[in-house]
Amino acid sequence: MGYYGWKPYVPVAERRKKAEKTAAKAKKAGANFSPIAPYRGAVAKTFWGKAWCDNLEAYSDYANRMPRGRTYVRNGSVIDLQVTAGEVQAQVMGSSLYQVVVKVVPVSPKQWQAIGKDCAGSIDSLVELLQGKLSTAVMQRICTPRTGLFPAPQEISFSCSCPDWAGMCKHVAAVLYGVGARLDQKPELLFELRGVDAKDLVHQAGAGLPQSKKGPAVAKVLDDSLLADVFGIEMDEAVLPVKAPSASKKAAPAKKTAPRKAASTKAAPTKTVAPKPASKKAVKAPKAAASKTSGAKTKPALKPAAKKKVVKTVPAGK
Repeated sequence: MGYYGWKPYVPVAERRKKAEKTAAKAKKAGANFSPIAPYRGAVAKTFWGKAWCDNLEAYSDYANRMPRGRTYVRNGSVIDLQVTAGEVQAQVMGSSLYQVVVKVVPVSPKQWQAIGKDCAGSIDSLVELLQGKLSTAVMQRICTPRTGLFPAPQEISFSCSCPDWAGMCKHVAAVLYGVGARLDQKPELLFELRGVDAKDLVHQAGAGLPQSKKGPAVAKVLDDSLLADVFGIEMDEAVLPVKAPSASKKAAPAKKTAPRKAASTKAAPTKTVAPKPASKKAVKAPKAAASKTSGAKTKPALKPAAKKKVVKTVPAGK
């Protein structure tokens, strides 16, 4: 036990080891920890992370207290940080493991509508918004103290389980910096924390654009019968509904069934060609049979009768 009930100071290296052991033990127990990994350099590097930290450091209430938490968040003492709607819950390793809760007041509907109105037409997509690739005017409007998207000190309340009775202890400061580091990875958490939807700003971007209700010109619409002629297909009337004036033109695709009938008639002769050779054989067969029968009848009648009578009658007359 240290002086006046304070626990003895724990070096950074030892505190980091304790944080790693505690996180590993909680992970084995099934806890879903989301730590802020240790790093060097600036706390935040992207637009939303920097804007969050700059906003807090700009207030005189926090100017002298926020730096106390930089070392803690950089060396990995924030072993768990969960951002939900209107609240941040975290665990910070100090002399012991401390529980920190930070609550943020949601943006009022009137203030959110004013932000959306001022930014309307300047945000083209949600990706552009979350990446911070916005115009200077939009960024200034979103980051405006007290009327922008970032909370003012009177909109933030916090508590810590440590024995430090200061208005903002170093553990709370480390958590607030940790929120800025987390926004580097997930900037959409800022909108969730303030209870608003980022898509509202994108939807209002095209609110002032006129919406055309005119359809394509009649001359530019290709008729169904022309489609059938060009592509050689038949348009299904049930799938492609046509207006009443063009009902007379629907008969044109029906005429396309004629070629199919012609194709069937062409196929018929191919079936009748096969019997032709059989008919020729049938014709030849009777001719051969007729010649044989005729020869059989003439040979016995002509040869014996004619020649024998001439030879026998001449000698009898003399």
